[in-house]
Amino acid sequence: MANGKRYRELAGKVDRNRLYDSSEAVSLVRELATAKFDETVEAHFRLGIDPRRSEQNVRGTVALPHGTGREVRVLAFAEGDGVAAAEGAGADFVGGQELIDRVAEGWFGYDAVVAMPQMMAAVGSQLGRILGPRGLLPNPRAGTVGPDIARIVSALKAGQIEFRSDKSGVVHAPIGKASFTAEQLDENLDALRQAIEAAKPESSRGTFFRTIYVTSTMGPSVRVAV
Repeated sequence: MANGKRYRELAGKVDRNRLYDSSEAVSLVRELATAKFDETVEAHFRLGIDPRRSEQNVRGTVALPHGTGREVRVLAFAEGDGVAAAEGAGADFVGGQELIDRVAEGWFGYDAVVAMPQMMAAVGSQLGRILGPRGLLPNPRAGTVGPDIARIVSALKAGQIEFRSDKSGVVHAPIGKASFTAEQLDENLDALRQAIEAAKPESSRGTFFRTIYVTSTMGPSVRVAV
């Protein structure tokens, strides 16, 4: 499907032969975010990994300094004292088997899922096939499973995001909203880049960051100097 006139006009303002430094790139993306809603700004990192090799998959979490600009609805699987702790930290939905049953019936009114370790046997066996393909299954590597459920919930509410490479070796992640200042977006992008670099697999060889692009929901992409 061909791009519309508006998009072509915006794309014409991007020099495709130029590598923009990060501050220039996010400033340009903000300028080109002209939709009638507050567009999300995303970063896309093409990595020098072989996604067919499981040990080269890149995954982790990062607390963006300025958050994502989006309210995250957190579902917490907890029991005992963890219920009150999760609720006190701001979890939107907290419970045990009754919530597992609700999710199993096809409910998806949340953006992130966390769990206490003792809940994972039931969560994994009953919801693995449902939450796994959506990237929502709690995982210790992603920082979404742990005994300190309040800390996990608070981090997500404060702007912590999970990132992972897809089957083409690309990491896609939000870094804020077009309404953010260029400085806020640049600092979020830098935090994400550092976190991805820290998650570099030991077996990865050669150039790790192949290309980096930033874009808004409805705007053209801008290539960032690696």
